[in-house]
Amino acid sequence: MTEPTALTSAAAPAAIGPYSQAVVSADWVFCSGQLGLDPASGELAGTTAAEQAGQALANLTAVLAEAGLNLADVVKTTVFVTDLADFAAINAVYAEHFTGPVQPARSTVQVAALPKGGRVEIEAIARRSDPPAV
Repeated sequence: MTEPTALTSAAAPAAIGPYSQAVVSADWVFCSGQLGLDPASGELAGTTAAEQAGQALANLTAVLAEAGLNLADVVKTTVFVTDLADFAAINAVYAEHFTGPVQPARSTVQVAALPKGGRVEIEAIARRSDPPAV
């Protein structure tokens, strides 16, 4: 069995704390929560929950790509929002990104605040359909 390995994508915002963008363990990829930060500027990509959700999903896509995966490989997400009134807007953006016949399992949780004043943060767990040879 292989040891867990940190994964970093230059196409996603750098971690803003002492954590990895993702950790690969065997055929599993555990992605840390992604805010709607623009990777180039480090600033939030828009003021609305929908804009930030779109960027958060783009960031997750970049992290997954570093592991050779994509959103179709995601089996579970957790969406953190600062206002559940944004639920419908976030769902609309989410549905544009997760288009496969099997949608990931998901939890959505309202939180008091997110880093950098974000409105949405999305984390994911993905699994390789064909694990790499050890």
